[in-house]
Parts: sequence; C-alpha cells; structure tokens
Amino acid sequence: MTGDSTSLAAGASGDTRYQRIAFALMLAIFALLPLVVYPVFLMKVMCFALFACAFNLLIGFGGLLSFGHAMFLGTAGYASAHAAKVWGIGPELAIVFATGCAALLGLATGLLAIRRQGIYFAMITLALAQMVYFFYLQAPFTGGEDGIQAVPRGRLFGLVDLGSAGTMYPLVFVIFVGGFLVIWRAVNSPFGQILKAIRENEARATSLGYDVDRYKLLAYVLSATLSGLAGATKALVFQLASLTDVYWTMSGEVVLMTLLGGMGTLFGPVVGAAIIITMQNYLAQIGAWVTVVQGAIFVVCVMAFRRGVVGEIAHWLRKPL
Repeated sequence: MTGDSTSLAAGASGDTRYQRIAFALMLAIFALLPLVVYPVFLMKVMCFALFACAFNLLIGFGGLLSFGHAMFLGTAGYASAHAAKVWGIGPELAIVFATGCAALLGLATGLLAIRRQGIYFAMITLALAQMVYFFYLQAPFTGGEDGIQAVPRGRLFGLVDLGSAGTMYPLVFVIFVGGFLVIWRAVNSPFGQILKAIRENEARATSLGYDVDRYKLLAYVLSATLSGLAGATKALVFQLASLTDVYWTMSGEVVLMTLLGGMGTLFGPVVGAAIIITMQNYLAQIGAWVTVVQGAIFVVCVMAFRRGVVGEIAHWLRKPL
C-alpha cells in the first residue's frame, strides 16, 4: 500500500509539473507572438480557444456531447454588440451583460437537456440551438442576415481606448487566461472529480449519493457561461455579431477543434482551435475546399491518433496534461 501511495503521489506531482510547463509555454506564445503575427488573428484564436475549452469542459470531463454550443457563442455576441452599439455602455459592462445572457440561456436549456443522455442529449441541444438560430434570424434587433455591424469597442473603464488592436489585445489575453484558469480550477477541484466519475460511470456516481443531474447542470451552465464570454469578446474584437456564430456549423467546428487537439485534456482545445483557425485563415484562397481539407484532417486524426495532438503527447510522456 505504501508503494502504491508513493507512486500515485509521484504521478500527481508529475502531472502538475507538466501542466505548469505547458501553461507557461502557452502564456509565452500568446504574449510574444503579437510581435511577429497579426494581433487580430491571435485574438480570434484566443476567443475560439476559450470557446473550445468551455465545450471540452462539458464533453471531455462531463461526458456530455452538445451539438448546440453555438447558441451560447452567438447569443453573447449579439447581446454584447447590441449593448455596446445601441445602449452605448462600456466594453466591460457589455461583456459582463452578454456573459450573463449566455449563462441564463444555459440554465434554461440545461434544465431541459440534462433530462436525457447520450445521443438524445445531443439531439435536444441541436434542436434548441436551431430554435435560437431562427429566432435571431427573425428578431428585429439582430439585423437579420446583415447582423450588427460597426460595433464600437469603446473605452475600457472609461479610460483606455480599445479602438486599436494594440490596446484590445491585452484585454482579450486577460479574458482568455482568466477563463482558462477557471476551467483549470474546476477540473482539478472536487467538482471536477465528480464530473469525471459521472462520465466514467453515472450509475455508480448515483449510487454513491451524488446528485448527478445537479452536477451535470452546473457543468452545462459553466460551459455555456464561458462560451458566452468568448462570444462577447469576439463580437467586440471584430466589431460584428452575425448569424455565422449561432449557426449549427459553428457547433460542429468546436467539436472538431476539441477532438483534434485532444478531448479531455486541458490544453488540447487550445491547440485544436489554433490549428483550425490557422487553416481557415491561410487557406482562405481555396474557398469552400477548406471544409474538405478540415474533413480530411479530421479523418486522419481519428484514424491515426484518436487522443488528439495533446492527448498523444501526454500519452507519450505518460503524464496527462
């Protein structure tokens, strides 16, 4: 028993060490890359990386596959854009308001969705997302197919003008790191351990006395909230909120990002989002063929390394990141 305990302690220490190294590397990359890479592109990567991390919290650690997560990204985008442009409130309040809207939508839809499991849960989330999409298509305040354009970034706390990419980048960086740390803390807390137990064997978790539905709802709402934070930030970065962010294909993209990077890993969704956004940006000249390339990469990923990029690296190191 003593030997087993020592081995487990050493394994936990190794996990923490590799996680800290990966976190420091991620911070260094996003802090230094603006010197050589277009900042707006990096801000897009960080927004989608946060979105993918939020989605991974639900599927990778909770075992709940949602096909409707775009509704949270898009809802927050519309709320943030409308609040900033029509109401004229500051960017910090617009982001908080939009994130709260996503959280409320997550609570409302989660109360319905968690009543079912597996493919039924996935289909319910897809149906709810499509309802939200058609609502935004018809609602007068969204601008229909044109969306909400020319959204002002405003002044942060009334002091810092966010009009330039140089001043906007630090805000997006702080939001991304803050959201990532919330997920890291949640995963490594007792709450995260219970989520993993539910993912592995829900019936056993129930038999141990845990209120499974309550934990799944909490994970769903937290995931929706962080997805909304990503959507609200993205709307201010691009000064646009459109139907693209709430369409079902966006829900498919975040699934691809998560699986490509490594489902159930902390840093996998960040890597997956970076790969997908880079492909979309630098292969834009081939038009619709980008989707074909993405599909081919997904097939190769599933066939060759099912754990994803980070998952394979972690398996090679024998220390899960």
